[in-house]
Amino acid sequence: MHAEGHKGGHGLVTRVPNGGVRAAIGAVLAVALTAALAGCSSTGGKRAEDARKAAAAQGRAAVDTPRWTFAMVTHSGDGDTFWDIVQNGAKQAAVKDNINFLYAHSDEAQQQAQLIDSYVAKGVDGLIVTLAKPDAMKTAVEKAVKAGIPVITVNSGADASKAFGALTHIGQDETVAGEAVGDELDERGRKKALCVLHEQGNVGHEQRCAGAKKTFGGDLQNLYVDGTNMPDVQASILAKLQSDPSIDAVVTLGAPFADAAVQARKSAGSKAEVETFDLNAKVADALAAGTLGFAVDQQPYLQGYEAVDLLWLYRYNANVLGGGKPVLTGPQIITKDDAAALKGYTERGTR
Repeated sequence: MHAEGHKGGHGLVTRVPNGGVRAAIGAVLAVALTAALAGCSSTGGKRAEDARKAAAAQGRAAVDTPRWTFAMVTHSGDGDTFWDIVQNGAKQAAVKDNINFLYAHSDEAQQQAQLIDSYVAKGVDGLIVTLAKPDAMKTAVEKAVKAGIPVITVNSGADASKAFGALTHIGQDETVAGEAVGDELDERGRKKALCVLHEQGNVGHEQRCAGAKKTFGGDLQNLYVDGTNMPDVQASILAKLQSDPSIDAVVTLGAPFADAAVQARKSAGSKAEVETFDLNAKVADALAAGTLGFAVDQQPYLQGYEAVDLLWLYRYNANVLGGGKPVLTGPQIITKDDAAALKGYTERGTR
């Protein structure tokens, strides 16, 4: 744009015979050129970026496509902050893409399926679902696909996603994430670990612990707890640490449960290192303080953001990402060395 405007202006000045007119035109072109340069300078770029952020904050879309309605239905229990981060990503993309975004959740598989059915009945334009308990979701997801509603699965259920008719799956490979944990435990010289599962029947949780057990050179035992009852979670971990002082690592499968494990370790007088899946502000602080050893980040913000964005791309341009394979958002091992750089992102709810 710069080169074209400058070239055109120079040609006009040289063709005008009258000196006064030529000077006037030259002045106008100089002003125009200055304005154009200012618009493309670093200052102008910052202004444009600030304007974009302001528009987003005011709920303005960056596109003029129809206001489609996309709904997300997850297996989240009440108060699970992990899903707040997923929603933050989805809502940010929804603003940009002019999408009416709806969200519902239930940790009871039957109720989650009923929520999917209700959105299908409403005729939403796209669905985002989790398949933590895929067998219970199969009929509902297939009904949505049969109704012509594009479906994207996130977080859990990568193995079932394609078979159920979903466009793609966004999330981490839970087995690979578990294997990364096993490797990291070995790096830290651990010999006996607990893998704390807070939701029985969640295939992703089973895959995480199985993956860790596969690569870990020491002994790893599963411990099932009631994730909806945090005092019970803490008491169960405490009892296990008291009964077996040789346990030198506790791995929780969600950030909210890491603090319960730390409290249990203190009460038991154990020296076991606590590790966790997922990241939030508390985990970042605990990593920085050395209270936690490491965290496995699957970048939940991306799971919400990309799910909405890919549904929009499918409706707008028939685009599909993944080529039949999951679009991976993790795992990423986070340690004390990374905590300071990520703290700001966790505080604003995007990591």
